[in-house]
Amino acid sequence: MASVAQSALTYLILNIPSNPLILLIEGCSTMALYNMSLFYSKPADPLNAPFARTRWFFRYQTAMIVLTALALSLLLYSVFHLGFYSMLYLGFVGIASMLYNLPFLRLGKSKGGLRQIPGLKLFHIAIVWSLSTVGLPIVDAWEHGLPIDWHAANFLGAIKVLFLLICTLPFDVRDFRQDSYYNLKTIPTMIGTQRSIRLNYLMIGMHSLLIAFAPYGLAIKVGLWISNIFIVCVLRKFIFLPQQNHYHAAYLLDLALVAQFVAVLMMIYIMC
Repeated sequence: MASVAQSALTYLILNIPSNPLILLIEGCSTMALYNMSLFYSKPADPLNAPFARTRWFFRYQTAMIVLTALALSLLLYSVFHLGFYSMLYLGFVGIASMLYNLPFLRLGKSKGGLRQIPGLKLFHIAIVWSLSTVGLPIVDAWEHGLPIDWHAANFLGAIKVLFLLICTLPFDVRDFRQDSYYNLKTIPTMIGTQRSIRLNYLMIGMHSLLIAFAPYGLAIKVGLWISNIFIVCVLRKFIFLPQQNHYHAAYLLDLALVAQFVAVLMMIYIMC
């Protein structure tokens, strides 16, 4: 839902007709890649793993296999209906996504993917999501001969990376113990959770300031600001609390990716 909403937001902000095929590709590829990532890192005894997500996922392993196979089937069907340049671009993004986990790098005595490079995990996720949810709709629209405001498109791609960093960093704060267990050098494991929390609020301030200079209408800007207010409320009330131990609270930030699209859509409807 988050990847489909963010892709639909690209069409909305840039005022270009949406392509349902692209939205289907975004949803199916996200589900397939995230599930395959969990299958790849399956521990020897997943039902007794120390982490809630791992235990839950493999408790319903058969259902997850079926969903992943369905997503891959729909993805393959959709890809073969893309234009050449869109297919080429999607292949590039797909390879970049898979390099997150594939052990192609020699790191000391072992091999690992890009997630093992100290501090890279967060930026890799944000950049790949921006390339996918902003870049793919734009490339597809360009290939179909639709007019593109390239200044607005490039600005959107840049602030999307920052927005995704905002929505992703709290997951690393939440997963501090798990990432330390797997020896992953994330931002929180390198600078500490409290500094990471302050960094998160600083990025929200920067993102809000950049929106003011964005080449978009007032309704779009107000919608983006509303979604930032929503994120601050979620962080303060549910996530960045000393007594907060509920694993699923951070998934409200996945909801923020959907809420941003809804907020912009509502503001366009109300103000325009």
